[in-house]
Amino acid sequence: MAKTHQLKATPETVHWGYFEAALKPVLRIASGDTVEIECLVASRPGTLPGAGFEVPAALRAVHEKLEIKGSAHIITGPIWVEGAEPGDTLEVRIRDIRLAMDWGMNNIRPLVGTLPEDFPKSRLVHIPIDRKRKVCKMPWGTEIPLSPFFGVIGVAPPPAYGRIPSGPPREHGGNLDNKELLAGSTLYLPVWVPGALLSIGDGHGVQGDGEVDVSALETSLNGTFEIVLRKDLKLAYPRAETPTHYITMAFDTDLDDAAKRALRDMIGLIASLANLSREDAYMLCSLACDMHITQLVNSEKGVHAMLPKSAL
Repeated sequence: MAKTHQLKATPETVHWGYFEAALKPVLRIASGDTVEIECLVASRPGTLPGAGFEVPAALRAVHEKLEIKGSAHIITGPIWVEGAEPGDTLEVRIRDIRLAMDWGMNNIRPLVGTLPEDFPKSRLVHIPIDRKRKVCKMPWGTEIPLSPFFGVIGVAPPPAYGRIPSGPPREHGGNLDNKELLAGSTLYLPVWVPGALLSIGDGHGVQGDGEVDVSALETSLNGTFEIVLRKDLKLAYPRAETPTHYITMAFDTDLDDAAKRALRDMIGLIASLANLSREDAYMLCSLACDMHITQLVNSEKGVHAMLPKSAL
């Protein structure tokens, strides 16, 4: 019988800024189990707000006890999935996402972002969140409706990579920054190591495609995930689906190359689902598939292709 597990974010259950196949699991589950996961805001030393905002004790503890070892993401996990082996696929069903703090933050940092030549100075803004109304209030008074999702969902990378920063998304998933991964969506991740070693973090209260200044509305989120091991599905790159769309994703330092890979994967997906020729699938993409820039701010830029399920 499937079980439900709780995984709190503590200095013992998170890793700060990196992925690594050698990480030891902090929880073991079976396929079909559900995990309720606590995730802390992506942050660097010195970026937490002062008086007037809630700062969870767990977040303070991580900042006091751990050392950042790459990017700003505080990632909960990894979770060992019994029976998972390289070549399998992990199906991550996102059942629920809950706001966990009354603030988020956005920052501009030198040498990063989409326009580093235009914005050479650091800027950090803490933005109030109204959890009941699900809006954030910008410094000039505008309220923006929230649409929370987890920026980082990934399994362990191939062991040969060693320890890698969590910033660039890769074939293991990681910092996907895909705003379509809302509650009710499903993410498919290729497995590279025994146990898969799933980790989740980088809560975003809201984000536009592109994430242009290097961060979204960074905040803490709690989520509920149903994890299913798929022995019958073989993938080389992450894919996803929402109640209304199929999604293929790709990443590359060259945005054109990322777009080509996402499109090729969508053509292959259409051909397999609808028994169409590659030529017919290519034509359908031109008429019905939308190509989105997921993010422009990591060294590996992201593109995702979205096809309405009604088109098949």
